[in-house]
Amino acid sequence: MTSNRHNKSAGAAPDRNGTDRNGTGGRTADDAVLDAARDCVLAVGVRRTTLTDIARRAGVSRMTLYRRWPDVRTIVADLMTREWVVLGDSLQPPEDGRPVRPRFVDGVVAGVRAFRDHPLLRKIIEVDPELLLPYVLDRLGASQLVFLELFEEGLRAGHADGTIRRDHPVRQARSVLLVVQSYVLSAPTMLDETDSDLDSDAFDGELRHILERMLAP
Repeated sequence: MTSNRHNKSAGAAPDRNGTDRNGTGGRTADDAVLDAARDCVLAVGVRRTTLTDIARRAGVSRMTLYRRWPDVRTIVADLMTREWVVLGDSLQPPEDGRPVRPRFVDGVVAGVRAFRDHPLLRKIIEVDPELLLPYVLDRLGASQLVFLELFEEGLRAGHADGTIRRDHPVRQARSVLLVVQSYVLSAPTMLDETDSDLDSDAFDGELRHILERMLAP
């Protein structure tokens, strides 16, 4: 979810090796702006955040921001892309000698829990949920494309070792993403943390069961 323009910006998200996706390594000037935007959004939400607020926190002029982003929403779109991709990369299961399918499922379930609890996503869902609608109803964003690539890579590896059902890997990856998005965005409406049969752990277990059944040969 989030803007496709992020891939063209200097503040591209790090890849799994810790370097940014443009290959330059380390943090960029854009990261300071995105950090400032994150602080503003966590404090007051997107609609109450202004370019002036972000510029002040980042220690840059408004004109500097205007040269890179036309408005707050495009900054926030790039912020979401950075946060989601970094989180997704950090949750890739290690090569620990186990077959691919259990490692793949473990990574997806851990990722869903981490996304569901991410403070930025929780704040946006709480006060600015309309920001997410285009990426649920209309188009794929940059981070969704990254996740599809990661899912497809894992699925192809599972095809190769025989632990994941052989099928069209692109369609399988998109199907996994559809399940993941529903558990990240809609599960909170279904959870009841006072009931052990309906709490987060119970739904994570149900997600694991769904993934195992849909991917098993």
